[in-house]
Amino acid sequence: MPILQSPSEVETVQLPAREAPVLASCDVLVVGGGPSGMGAAMGAAWAGADTILTERFGFLGGNPTASLVNPLMSWHTSNGKPLLNEDKTRLLPQDHGPGDPVVAGAMLHFVNLLLEAGGAIPPSITTGYTVPFDPETYKAVALEAVDAAGARVLLHAFATGPLGPRCKPEGVVYEGKAGPYVIKARAIVDGSGDGDIAAKAGADYHVGREGDGLVQPMTLMFRIGDFDRDAFADYVRDHPDQWRGVHGLWDLVRQATEAGDLTMPREDILFFATPHPRELSVNCTRVTGGLATNVLDISRAEIEARRQMREIMAFLVKYVPGFKDAYVIQAGVNIGVRETRRIVGDYTLTAEDVLGAAKFPDAIARASYPVDIHNPTGKGTVLKRLPPGEWYEVPYRCLLPKGVDNLLVAGRSISGTHEAHSSYRVTPTAVATGQAAGVAAALAVRTGRTPRDVPVEEVRAELRRQGAII
Repeated sequence: MPILQSPSEVETVQLPAREAPVLASCDVLVVGGGPSGMGAAMGAAWAGADTILTERFGFLGGNPTASLVNPLMSWHTSNGKPLLNEDKTRLLPQDHGPGDPVVAGAMLHFVNLLLEAGGAIPPSITTGYTVPFDPETYKAVALEAVDAAGARVLLHAFATGPLGPRCKPEGVVYEGKAGPYVIKARAIVDGSGDGDIAAKAGADYHVGREGDGLVQPMTLMFRIGDFDRDAFADYVRDHPDQWRGVHGLWDLVRQATEAGDLTMPREDILFFATPHPRELSVNCTRVTGGLATNVLDISRAEIEARRQMREIMAFLVKYVPGFKDAYVIQAGVNIGVRETRRIVGDYTLTAEDVLGAAKFPDAIARASYPVDIHNPTGKGTVLKRLPPGEWYEVPYRCLLPKGVDNLLVAGRSISGTHEAHSSYRVTPTAVATGQAAGVAAALAVRTGRTPRDVPVEEVRAELRRQGAII
């Protein structure tokens, strides 16, 4: 399939000026309904702010629902043991020290709602302390959670830029089928994942790794049904030399490769359980050499990833026991994006901070996920874990774009290096930084200050009141 090529010289045209109606006004406007945006909306609303959450799709959830990024990665230290109630349907709060969960607050609240709805499996040693979930239940529970917190939700809202003076936005401009419209706000949280509003408001940002600017690859995840778990388990039991954790099937991969049936884009095939016994979530596609903020790059990535998905699925059906009758139930609405912009904040989190389990006086979140860098140029993944029983902290300064007022960033676009980003990009940390950003925005509005001028102890106190671990 032909794909458009970037022109050698960019032609520009002058667009006519347009008027845009003001659709609404609020205290705190959250852009993006993914993990960080949901955390921000709940945090701001729980802190008493009139809050609006906007999302470009017709549902909330971000990468977990739009891109089927399943399961929720662990938010426990390496020797963590989640505390459950007697019927094992709800996670309980506890004293948090070495070996315990390091994220609670909005994250714990939402996961418990998922468990109560039967849409997730609680973390345990069997799941690797991850949380497999059903994406459709996730969508429904996400809307209910944000609504119950008291935030308003606007779907199909594509944010195109900030409103107001450079470096001091007063709202956000959106594009809809009827044309542009505006939502005004006293404080804004950019939970877009790509730092879209912060970058267009004048914030500096970095892209990719130091030296060549290349980002981690994109991955299209997909769900398969009619998986015969027993037949697959028999194969694994009978071929222990070929099955090394999640890095197995190598004899079958080699056979398929030699027969011309498979071209592996990465070094492993990752299978994840879901709450449904005959279903699997598959993470195997990999598209390198593109940036998701470039429409040509992401178009190529979507096309290539779906080609890879069909080839991988055909391989599983033809070669792998347990997959004879399997089929693709669903692929992500869009490809999963690991990395784009990282907004330059008042502090830049580093790999040394992550792996050294750094603690900060202005900490607003904890995290324990390892440095996890998928090779930007091909096969290979670098995985570096924190010391056993340890976690690192994310300082409030990482949420404050340098030189920009009235706006905070949350989620994977907060201030950090390429290496640190590979750890804090995951869902639990994104929810935690989002909740902190929402709380700070609400306190700024309440006291008539900018987020940068809000004393961090006030933010930390409100986060503790909301059940966060600080």
